[in-house]
Amino acid sequence: MTNLAKRPPCYGVVLAAGSGLRLGRGPKALLVKSNGETLLDSAVQALVRGGCEHVVVVLGAEAQRVAAQLRDGEATVLVNEHWSTGMGSSFVLGMGAVPPGASALIALVDQPGMDAELVRRLISAHRPGRITAAGYRQGTEPPRRGHPVLFAPEHTQPAAAAATGDAGARAYLAAHQGLIDLIDCSDLDTGSDVDTPLDLHLLGGH
Repeated sequence: MTNLAKRPPCYGVVLAAGSGLRLGRGPKALLVKSNGETLLDSAVQALVRGGCEHVVVVLGAEAQRVAAQLRDGEATVLVNEHWSTGMGSSFVLGMGAVPPGASALIALVDQPGMDAELVRRLISAHRPGRITAAGYRQGTEPPRRGHPVLFAPEHTQPAAAAATGDAGARAYLAAHQGLIDLIDCSDLDTGSDVDTPLDLHLLGGH
């Protein structure tokens, strides 16, 4: 219990600014899973129930319409006016809302299989000064890094500073591979996201 008490607060950041252009159904945040939840609501609930002290949602395309789906006071909503430039600008905006001394768990709104248990596993496994990422197996291959990704407090601002275009944290993670702890979450999810019409079956849940 002592170690848990010393953990820094964890802020969840949901990147949900995209227009869903390749899917052709409007913002993916508004897609509805088979249990009736929108992807946005599902992601926010996973972070809250998984142990995040507060959740920040970064919106962009049709922001007002998407924000209307959130319950009052459930999350801090930020609107990225430059969402069309790619995920990098949303990542920077979201990281900027994480207070000094807090860790940041970055989640993508279009990963329908992410749930509270997965978030809880990452937070529990996180070590001071490290970056903790969910890993997913395909067959007998070793797990590959996916989302969510949890950054210790000292990494939040440097990671944001390194973000460009549609890459988000990719460059920072590539440059700090020795600091990444990959946590196998294959028993909880596949790590797949909804990107094209061929992926819509993922909304059926587990």
